[in-house]
Amino acid sequence: MSATIKDLLLYEVAPPVASTANKVTVVGVGMVGMACAFSILTQNVSNEVALIDVAADKLAGEMMDLQHGSAFIRNAKILASTDFSVTAGSKLCIVTAGARQQPGESRLDLVQRNTNIFKGIIPKLVEHSPDTILLIVSNPVDILTYVAWKLSGLPKHRVIGSGTNLDSSRFRFLMSQRLGVAPTSCHGWIIGEHGDSSVPVWSGVNIAGVRLRELNPAIGTEDDTEKWSDLHKDVVNSAYEVIKLKGYTSWAIGLSCASLAYSILRNTSNVHAVSTLVNGDHGIKQQVYLSLPCVLTSNGISHVVKQILTKDEEAKLQESADVMHAVQQDLKF
Repeated sequence: MSATIKDLLLYEVAPPVASTANKVTVVGVGMVGMACAFSILTQNVSNEVALIDVAADKLAGEMMDLQHGSAFIRNAKILASTDFSVTAGSKLCIVTAGARQQPGESRLDLVQRNTNIFKGIIPKLVEHSPDTILLIVSNPVDILTYVAWKLSGLPKHRVIGSGTNLDSSRFRFLMSQRLGVAPTSCHGWIIGEHGDSSVPVWSGVNIAGVRLRELNPAIGTEDDTEKWSDLHKDVVNSAYEVIKLKGYTSWAIGLSCASLAYSILRNTSNVHAVSTLVNGDHGIKQQVYLSLPCVLTSNGISHVVKQILTKDEEAKLQESADVMHAVQQDLKF
């Protein structure tokens, strides 16, 4: 048999490595899933991304579209299949699949529909990547992260929800607009539910170490004449407003997930507000997932920051836990 051009051009020194150590799987190629994949690829967070979905044609089209840009994203390897075997060896699995939130629909209304979808996803991911870290993005994210933890059998530090990482980003952006300071220089946290019962930690909001509550003791309260509490209302309503205007949210959550993936894959020990099992934290007795500032490493969550909260903030966090627990009670696994 005559030699091919490849045979004439190259000779093998060692067989190629089957997979990389920073492989990422994205489950679901809807708007959110593709924003996650695109953000991860363009920021060079991973050089191997696997996409999986039940919609074979859209899946193939999204894969091809990304592959055609490979020369512009440092030649990352991009795979796609409806078969979960394509996910094998993933260091991180990002789950965005699920029923989409409709205009006016709360995240909690989605819970049982998406729980049923997760039954066909989570066990298969763990089967093919038993050492993976799960990052859940599908809404309602806190409850579905709890569902994923239960279905996966993985330790709690390796099952993480994207949580209020995005809420905190929205909070900092809105703060930056009021103060004329870059969002990265605005320090403030939203904790609790990624949703209507989230908690702004006004006691810790600061610029360059200057706590705004020291300048205005009423900040974030009903007595505040500058109405800073409107920022939190805007954070809560942000997703609803974007969905009303464009039909879905995508870019901000995609960028948020890329930042979380970076911290995990690069073992940076960055602190992010992500959803974790909070049983015992801040007086919470229930076994629920809620967002707290967490240290992210290549082993998932290594530490939870012990925030010093006011009594009011702690009470609101406990109320957020009550909301999650009440919904979980009715889940059918």
